[in-house]
Amino acid sequence: MSTALIRVEQFRDRASVRRVNETAFGGQAEADLVEALHRAGSAVVALVAELNGEVVAHILFSTVSLEPSTPTNLVGLGPMAVSPDFQKRGIGTLLIREGLRRSGAAGAEAVVVLGHAEYYPRFGFQPAHAFGLRCEYDVPPDVFMVLELVPGSLGALSGGLVRYHEAFSDVSRTHESRG
Repeated sequence: MSTALIRVEQFRDRASVRRVNETAFGGQAEADLVEALHRAGSAVVALVAELNGEVVAHILFSTVSLEPSTPTNLVGLGPMAVSPDFQKRGIGTLLIREGLRRSGAAGAEAVVVLGHAEYYPRFGFQPAHAFGLRCEYDVPPDVFMVLELVPGSLGALSGGLVRYHEAFSDVSRTHESRG
């Protein structure tokens, strides 16, 4: 297999990005979320992985807010999708590493993620509750994680509630209805 090309998502990729998210997640909710975040101007970093000219994976980092408000610049990782035929080949790892690098270059000091507790720690993510951070969604504490891109940037926080863009609520409701 040739190496995946990781590049910035372009408008011309939108149909391919939608297909990747629909096949990876088995529905439209995450694909709709990506489109909503782009429409709202909330996307900070959006990347695709391309193999032989085909978009096979996608990752998006978007703005999040912290209550009470602080000067620390946080972004949220997700959704990330890899087409099922290309999973477990390291493409997601490439996307995350490049996405973290570009998020830092864009001014993000820390990244939060709602994700698999066994997967994200390999990139340095730690449970967010260790920094006093809480998620607006009712999730197990081990799946809400944070990574400092700027060492010490979370040290000044006395905790807070992380809020995602309102479009994430639609995904949350979709997953609850699938139950």
